[in-house]
Amino acid sequence: MNPEQLLRAMFDAAVARAMPAQCLPPFLPQPPKGRTIVVGAGKAAATMAKALEDHWQGELSGLVVTRYGHHVACKRIEVVEAAHPVPDLAGREAAERILGMVQGLSADDLVLCLISGGGSALLTLPAPGLTLQDKQAINRALLKSGANISEMNCVRKHLSAIKGGRLAAACYPARVVTLTISDVPGDDPAVIASGPTVPDRTTFADARAILEKYRISEPLSVIEHLRAARDETPKPGDPRLARCETYMIAAPQQSLEAAAEIARAAGVTPIILGDSLEGEAREVALVHAGIARQVLRHRQPLPPPCVLLSGGETTVTVRGNGRGGRNVEFLLALAVALDGEPGVYALAGDTDGVDGTEDNAGAIVTPNTLRRAAALGVDAKARLADNDGYSFFEAIGALVKTGPTLTNVNDFRAILVTGER
Repeated sequence: MNPEQLLRAMFDAAVARAMPAQCLPPFLPQPPKGRTIVVGAGKAAATMAKALEDHWQGELSGLVVTRYGHHVACKRIEVVEAAHPVPDLAGREAAERILGMVQGLSADDLVLCLISGGGSALLTLPAPGLTLQDKQAINRALLKSGANISEMNCVRKHLSAIKGGRLAAACYPARVVTLTISDVPGDDPAVIASGPTVPDRTTFADARAILEKYRISEPLSVIEHLRAARDETPKPGDPRLARCETYMIAAPQQSLEAAAEIARAAGVTPIILGDSLEGEAREVALVHAGIARQVLRHRQPLPPPCVLLSGGETTVTVRGNGRGGRNVEFLLALAVALDGEPGVYALAGDTDGVDGTEDNAGAIVTPNTLRRAAALGVDAKARLADNDGYSFFEAIGALVKTGPTLTNVNDFRAILVTGER
């Protein structure tokens, strides 16, 4: 198996490990005495709903919202598509309907909540006094700011009528079982999709501090709402959330371990650097390049052939006008840092199949990447300065395109060090 094929096999194994058809059924509870209502949001929501339908014995109804292009046909659960990462009217209307479905339930009823990454944008219901346009504006500002996912979702919770435990509070006194696929560093259920069924430890003051940190001062209606702090999110110990249970059915670490098995089978030693790496994509790339060079020059922490595996979610502070996402930003910075280092290959991709807002999951770097680009008159450093990783890798035919995978355990990175000179 050549290096590029091995990288792609590891990525495919990481995605397969997080597919709902495989990981959801073992976590299903017994049917209740009363009704079973299914609600949910995220890039994997439709495939989770399908897996649930295929294995559920009792009565079932409900609605989940997923990203455009991620629809899967279900018989008893309605699937609605909406926009991500900036919310739209379809998402708001779906959130209103979901909140309406869980009103007036009894203690004999069960709410199954299917949550995966992307749910924050897809499950959008502005708090009283705010508009969809307010939410869209603040989302765009946060996406460009370099804020990490925990910070973004803290703000989102405090501008929402459904996130940060509010959905669970509306379900009371029904039992709520949340099945979640993690796409966030640390796998905190309160951060995944802004934790609609999980108690929230953050506050309005925390949200204000985040906007101040990134110098976001508009729209004014949002700033005023956070200052007023009229209706805090449900906190730990809130009696309305006493009958809520949350189960993590897939997480980045499990996908990294699946990739590691592929590496071992190919005679390559895997090193899992971490499942929750954060930071600017360019800076994370410099660290990975440094470790790869240590392997080549000093055979530490292991001799080649080995592969450095990592997950998590980097950020990109957008300063240019190019096309790209955090994975191609990482890879372009990595290629520049390695400067054609022999025997080093890399793949980075979003496990949902969409890097940012483009049609690629990620891309592949080889020792020839910069040379191939230069032959076409493509300047790697200039493209990096313009946040134009997509166009760079498109020009040399190195994009990885999978289409929507219908799951999401965040970013996957593999740096293969063969040791060949």
